[in-house]
Amino acid sequence: MASKQLKEFTVEEVAKHNKEGDLWIVVDSRVYDVSRFANLHPGGAAVLLVDTIAGKDATNAFFGLHRQEVLYRPQYARLQVGTIQGQQPLIKPLAADEISQVPYAEPSWLSPGFSSPYYNESHRRFQKAMRRLVNEVILPEAIRCEENGKRISQEVMDKLGELNIIAMRLGPGKHLKGRTLLGGVITPEEYDHFHELIISSELGRCGTRGFIDGLFAGVVIGLPPLLNFGPPELQAKIVPDVLAGKKLICLAISEAFAGSDVGGMQTYAYKDGNEWVISGTKKWITNGTFADYFTVACKTEGGYTVILVPRCDGLSTKPIKTAYSSTAGTAFVTFDKVRVPVSNTLGKEGKGMSVILSNFNHERWMILVVSLSTQRLIVGECLKWSQQRQAFGKALSSQAVVRAKLAHMISRVESAQNWLENVTHQMNNMSYAEQSDKIAGTIALLKQYVTSTGRATAEDATQIFGGRSVTQSGMGKLIENYHRTSPYDAILGGAEDVMGDLGVRQALRKMPKNARL
Repeated sequence: MASKQLKEFTVEEVAKHNKEGDLWIVVDSRVYDVSRFANLHPGGAAVLLVDTIAGKDATNAFFGLHRQEVLYRPQYARLQVGTIQGQQPLIKPLAADEISQVPYAEPSWLSPGFSSPYYNESHRRFQKAMRRLVNEVILPEAIRCEENGKRISQEVMDKLGELNIIAMRLGPGKHLKGRTLLGGVITPEEYDHFHELIISSELGRCGTRGFIDGLFAGVVIGLPPLLNFGPPELQAKIVPDVLAGKKLICLAISEAFAGSDVGGMQTYAYKDGNEWVISGTKKWITNGTFADYFTVACKTEGGYTVILVPRCDGLSTKPIKTAYSSTAGTAFVTFDKVRVPVSNTLGKEGKGMSVILSNFNHERWMILVVSLSTQRLIVGECLKWSQQRQAFGKALSSQAVVRAKLAHMISRVESAQNWLENVTHQMNNMSYAEQSDKIAGTIALLKQYVTSTGRATAEDATQIFGGRSVTQSGMGKLIENYHRTSPYDAILGGAEDVMGDLGVRQALRKMPKNARL
């Protein structure tokens, strides 16, 4: 592309190339010779030979059918032979770290002219570097894995481990001490929950839900019990490899018998000398297919106990086919008299419920951040599509019913963003214990709100995109993925109804005794 000498043509010169075997078109002032390509065109040659396309400016027709990325694929970019005299292309791909100028496609703190009390210069530096990393390294891998369903490549995991992205996904804390974060963009001392929010938000913009869970979900929920409750020698053996991306860990709590009701678990363990013997099954375990370590909740004689189990004899995993990509590694896990040392106990024996519950607030917060970011991505897609899609001779945005849908979508995402940022600010100023006491219910309610509004936005988006919204490629591919996968966020980390009830129960417990009408 770079070595080709491009000429300038007048509109009249292009118009002469308007027949089979000699066919040119113009897209955004770029002139393309599609003479040989016409018979290879997925829509057939006839589409290119109509009077309104052949030898004409086909910009509106092109962007009514194709995403702009198509223009930059090598096989199509090489068809360009020149440009229209006196014109410059208007449509250009965003740079890897560039901010979208589409209204509401970005949170307001990233929009020119807007300010925020929550973000400082270190957050802005961090966001810019994180977006570049996502667009250059993570997104291409996400697209490949979503299509083939395979485990994320070790090359990408090594890169993320080197930059300490995996460690930062666990939030601020002692595990970051002495680490170089994102190539030195910020220090561990600067890192807070807003930096963590930025990581999750940038990942959510990929629009590849299964991949995101396959990339980080296991470590975010499976490693904290080891970090916070594991014996030092066990931490020293396992944590470095997990944070470096060399090994994968998952959390194994859910069963066919127990989902949101974690107290209904039936997997059990008993002691035989200095070993635990574990039998039972776990279901819907994210990353379980690929995991090297399993943080397992078991029934024991004295109550519930959490045990760290390496992949070993007697432990088997079977992929569960779900509505999102198998790159998430969702698994059915079987423990058939699995033996592990008693020293692999996390926390106190019989006190496992407190270990299990300790990370739920952070897990739910992480889920809703990714969910909200993807919901915002969908809002941006719908705004762009409503402008470029022509129906009944006008842009979709000329129809009041479409504008009404966009109004609801924007209102949902903006209200959730403001609530989220307030909650994140509180997290920065509270210990884990204070968070559980003061905002566990708030986080639960916020998760319920984000996931329920997300499904409403998914429905509105499918109506705006029409048939393209149910196609896994092309214009509506992000809509299709979001519509198919947004219900996961309403279940993972606690079902919506459970979240709503938890939030209200915490509020009722804090009602003042003298409150009366």
